[in-house]
Amino acid sequence: MSTEGTHTGKFRAEHFGTLGAQKDAAHLGMWTFLATELLLFTGLFAVYAVYRWAYGGLFHEAQKHMDVLLGTVNTFLLVVSSTLVALAPRALEAKRTHVATLLLLGAIAMGLAFLVLKGVEWGHHAHEGALPGQWYAFEKLRVPGASLFYTLYFLMTGLHALHMLIGVVVLAVLAVRLRRRTITAEYPVALELGGMYWHFVDIIWLFLYPLLYLA
Repeated sequence: MSTEGTHTGKFRAEHFGTLGAQKDAAHLGMWTFLATELLLFTGLFAVYAVYRWAYGGLFHEAQKHMDVLLGTVNTFLLVVSSTLVALAPRALEAKRTHVATLLLLGAIAMGLAFLVLKGVEWGHHAHEGALPGQWYAFEKLRVPGASLFYTLYFLMTGLHALHMLIGVVVLAVLAVRLRRRTITAEYPVALELGGMYWHFVDIIWLFLYPLLYLA
């Protein structure tokens, strides 16, 4: 039996004719899932754009009270974490499973740091009274409709943070599987799919950051 045949028998599900077909189906499934996620965030971006057009001056004033430093640090953390995740499959391909695991652990640490800093930022807003809807009590911006910006801010960053948390769990599972050698260089699809999800979440933040902090 050839090496390729052995690998096919080990990793291929019975209902797939070839291992290549199985890989293509897995990637297609992930792309389809990410497309639905993109539709969700696109809807939120559209809502933000409409209200930004209607209340441009108000949104501009609200942005002056955002913590740009924390937003910038979080952006740096996610960009670096995406780099680490992108390097993990290459390390695995080179049979350096330990290095691939460490790269994922580094990305997990940065993802957790992102969530902690985001929690700190939310805490600052809560302390100031810059909360969504009926809980809005921010004395520095007592203008009709001022809560709109913070409602959208908490909605979009909260949804993104939920996706980040899921991504951290996904990377943790992948790291454990690498450690146990259930993901190998012969069939790294799980690692590739997890990386796709992580990159998607990071890209969403690269849109949220300028919209909420800089624009």
